[in-house]
Amino acid sequence: MSNIRVCALFRPLNSKEICDHGDNVSISAVDSDSFLFKDEKEEEIEFHFDRVFYQGSEQANIYEFLALPIVTGAVNGVNGAIVTYGQTGAGKTYSMEGPSIMDCDENKKGLLPRVVDGLFSAIRLSGEMTKYTINLSMVEIYMERVRDLFDLSKDNLLIKESRAQGIFVCGATNICISDSAEALRSLSIGIANRAVGETQMNMASSRSHCVYIFTIQQELKKEKRSGKVILVDLAGSEKVEKTGAEGRVLEEAKTINKSLSALGNVINALTGSPQGRANHIPYRDSKLTRILQDAFGGNSQTALLCCCSPSSSNASESLSTLRFGARAKHIKALAHVSLTEDEDTKSPGALPVIKDESCERILEKLRQKMKAEDVELLEQLFVLEGIFFDPNSVEEVEAAYEDATSRTILSLQRRVEELIATVEELKEENKALKSWIRS
Repeated sequence: MSNIRVCALFRPLNSKEICDHGDNVSISAVDSDSFLFKDEKEEEIEFHFDRVFYQGSEQANIYEFLALPIVTGAVNGVNGAIVTYGQTGAGKTYSMEGPSIMDCDENKKGLLPRVVDGLFSAIRLSGEMTKYTINLSMVEIYMERVRDLFDLSKDNLLIKESRAQGIFVCGATNICISDSAEALRSLSIGIANRAVGETQMNMASSRSHCVYIFTIQQELKKEKRSGKVILVDLAGSEKVEKTGAEGRVLEEAKTINKSLSALGNVINALTGSPQGRANHIPYRDSKLTRILQDAFGGNSQTALLCCCSPSSSNASESLSTLRFGARAKHIKALAHVSLTEDEDTKSPGALPVIKDESCERILEKLRQKMKAEDVELLEQLFVLEGIFFDPNSVEEVEAAYEDATSRTILSLQRRVEELIATVEELKEENKALKSWIRS
């Protein structure tokens, strides 16, 4: 197990910061992985990260350190995630996209176009003996609804989990891409559909969390490998008094801050439990934490880029971002190659894994007979317990559900009977104690 990779990025001062507060900055560099940060009380705090990118850092250097190992891993069947985090206007979207996703300036290209180029470069270097397929999907989490940015009619997609795919967005449009140019054209369409709005801190503030999903299928002679790269451009945390948000923008800000708070709770739960003791991880508290479940707590190589303003006027928000990154640095990741055996290499009698479309068909039939919460419980039960079943037999699913429910009820009944017996014993002891006191 290894820690996730966490880096800090300080963008250059913008014109508004210089006009309002001069060139005062809250950081002073120590070396390539540590710096001193001066908070609002002028007290210095030292931070250490895997790498610190100061003002004027090259986009190429950020990609090579942060993203290239993840791209290489994905081509070889290891899942990866790259997440940008920070206050609104801190440079997250610029770091992810550059000035424009179609910008041809090599020096200014962001992480996203470089990841695209990196995937196809890695595939070319692998030789012609292996067949690769790359699929792209793009969604945003806006006002706690998952929207398909390639098909805006899909505006309330479900986040689901399977043993084969892990966490995935059910029904999201998948585009098969054959080269970098095609991928960038598709991405530009999706980005144009993203929810943005103007605030006092940012002319085009992201009002949603944007998720780019690349799935790389690799076909070898005896096996298949599947790797996934997820890039997440988080909406920025906001202080209403600074952004001047009101009306619809204010409601968006509240939802953004609530989901980022939920992400912070997940990080705290992952890093705060005593050694040797399990802790509840609240992944289901928001759509964001659910979609990032594998990235922060599962099978994934994960990199976090904490974007900050260097201006002393934003010291409070930058400090919050840095503390988030420092906490996340303690998360352990357990990434491994995802393999799928061919049919002729499977051991005799092996049970087939249910296909996603068959599962959906069965669950839809069950929804017609059961309550929605019961069907959701059933789905979670089979995923968590690894129960395999005939995807063509609804009756067997219902029987398995009833069996699991019956076992749970029996267990609860036994526990209630034990508690009743204990209460009766305590009553007898209490009665005897009263008699002894009176005598």
